[in-house]
Amino acid sequence: MKPLPGNYVFWLVMVAGWLLLGGCSSAPTIDGSAAAAAPVDRYIIGPGDSLEIFVRDNPSLSTTVPVRPDGRISIPLVQSIVAAGETPEKLAGDLESALSRYVRSPLVTVIVKSFVGAYSQQVRVVGQATMPKAVPYRSGMTLLDVMIEVGGLTKFAAGNGAKVARRLPDGNEQTIPVRLDDLMNGAIKYNMAMYPGDILIIPQSLL
Repeated sequence: MKPLPGNYVFWLVMVAGWLLLGGCSSAPTIDGSAAAAAPVDRYIIGPGDSLEIFVRDNPSLSTTVPVRPDGRISIPLVQSIVAAGETPEKLAGDLESALSRYVRSPLVTVIVKSFVGAYSQQVRVVGQATMPKAVPYRSGMTLLDVMIEVGGLTKFAAGNGAKVARRLPDGNEQTIPVRLDDLMNGAIKYNMAMYPGDILIIPQSLL
């Protein structure tokens, strides 16, 4: 059998590569829009959070403080510093910079003791839930988890007419129909992953 010409082998390799790349591309959602990117597991501090500030070798500077409604906190030697909108790691670095005026090479650790989260890190539930509220997003949170947090549906809810409003990475909004009545009655196939910033809207039954 005669060996294939070198240029023919080259083009076979190129075509195989293109096919492989095409198979790895993300599939569109049912409505044709690109699938939303998976949420990044970075906690963003929000007003109402309780933070434990630990300054190594300086117990007098270590404290537990709430994040005020204006998004700031106060600790000894630092009268006011922005916490809301920052990650714990970023806030720790900001505190180290602020404390370095008074302490040599401070090492700060920030631990979130109780959390509410920024709006972008919450799943908000409105309408006919037993306890409509904003639920702090947790990694791996599902629609069923959210429904447990809000105590299920009221007797006036049209659960199968509910929808999730989601903002996509490109700035567009996506509306996803959900069947809460079926889900709450054990049809787990209607469960779905929730993303930080999602809004679950549960309408009232017209009957």
